[in-house]
Amino acid sequence: MRNDLPLTVIGNLVDDPELRFTSAGVAVARFTVASTPRTFDRDTNTWRDGESTFLDCSCWRQLAENVAGSLSKGSRVVVAGRLRTDRWETPEGEKRSRMVLDADDVGASMTFATVTITRTARPVPPRETAPDDPWATASPVRPSEPAGGADVPAGEPPF
Repeated sequence: MRNDLPLTVIGNLVDDPELRFTSAGVAVARFTVASTPRTFDRDTNTWRDGESTFLDCSCWRQLAENVAGSLSKGSRVVVAGRLRTDRWETPEGEKRSRMVLDADDVGASMTFATVTITRTARPVPPRETAPDDPWATASPVRPSEPAGGADVPAGEPPF
């Protein structure tokens, strides 16, 4: 059992997502979501904004590329992931930490917008098979005699 802290946040992107690549070529996107609670004040008959919470988010691989290519500053999003703490030490020796949401999924909120979905094409790696593998591909040409020899009736499998 994993001890992750699952979290879903709804809010607006503070800036455009920042897409980078690791030295191994793996895509990573970082972005900040501002979530502001709204409450209705019955005395004044108006909506009031509460204190905004800013949460740093990161996502990897294809999700990172899709987020960077699809979302921009101000986009309202729904981010689901696992909360973790980043810890580091400054050059002066001060210990620092921050909460980061490792996004498993990011979607556009459709409360105030519409979305058109475009599936990304995934490259299909070539299948490698042994050149003498008779089951690797279907041949358009039939052999002239059954593979089992003359004692196997035509049209019968050799097994």
